[in-house]
Amino acid sequence: MRVLVTGGAGFIGSHIVAELLARGHEPVVLDIRPAAPGVDAHRADIRDARAVARALAGVDAVCHQAAVVGLGQGFADATDYVGVNDLGTAVLLAAMAAEGVGGLVLAGSMVVYGEGRYDCPRHGRVRPGPRTPERLDAGRFEPPCPACGASLLPGLVTEDAAPDPRNVYATTKLAQEHLAAAWARSTGGRAISLRYHNVYGDGMPRDTPYAGVAAFFRSALAAGRPPRVFEDGRQRRDFVHVTDVAAANATALAALAAGPRGALRAYNTGSGEPRTVGEMARALAAAHGGPEPVVTGEYRLGDVRHVTADSARLRAELGWRPRVGFAEGMARFARAPLAPVPAA
Repeated sequence: MRVLVTGGAGFIGSHIVAELLARGHEPVVLDIRPAAPGVDAHRADIRDARAVARALAGVDAVCHQAAVVGLGQGFADATDYVGVNDLGTAVLLAAMAAEGVGGLVLAGSMVVYGEGRYDCPRHGRVRPGPRTPERLDAGRFEPPCPACGASLLPGLVTEDAAPDPRNVYATTKLAQEHLAAAWARSTGGRAISLRYHNVYGDGMPRDTPYAGVAAFFRSALAAGRPPRVFEDGRQRRDFVHVTDVAAANATALAALAAGPRGALRAYNTGSGEPRTVGEMARALAAAHGGPEPVVTGEYRLGDVRHVTADSARLRAELGWRPRVGFAEGMARFARAPLAPVPAA
């Protein structure tokens, strides 16, 4: 299968390219950065319609990874997020429609859910609103029941949960899914969105506002500094290794041919091992042999408290299983190389 991987020179995209090569496929890369040697590559912006059309020549399916990622620095970044993530996706989908390319695997994200699943002892399943600066300044990090103010029990969120994006990045990731679904309905194409949870592993970008928390901790340890853990460190996340995410993409591409036409199917893509941010920082520091993490009580407005995935649908329908457990993954990541800050 000849597969266009947009963002194929990036963190996750480069691992997908390697996975496709290992499985005997023919990846083609479209990225603003240079791709690995020996790969058919097009160095261009995802919003360049002519370049995208050229890259699609002879392609059977697309694995769309190109995006501005992370929470960013506030609403000033909104035009960058919308321009690359949403306009870029629209340019790609329009070119796919014109070229007759009918298969898409989209890099989705768990951020579309906002806060994860919560249950109140009195009111059952509830959806708390955004956390306020007043509560966060007071160190009250857990979202309360919106009906009675009681403490809530976090659980695993499924793909059927209503979306509730809490920042610009999350909004653009949800818009990507809507665009892909509209493309599928219009063209009879097949689309899968893999809603990634917290992806980590070798090749993560270092020291950039768009990097994940794992990269921040890893960069601190490499510099001999303790990882700085925000809030109280008890935020729950699902940390999934990048090689497992790459394998999920290859599995999804293989499954496209048997999927329904004219529809998008979403799959949570996580390890299935919920951990706290504090646990991750301690495990990484121990594996690296560096200083113990420091819990700061700081916060970022727009972050959610708990969001962890139920990835049972991906396992049941596509047969994907993560292979890298938490302890092994942290031990590997503790010594893994990080990528330099991408050029502007």
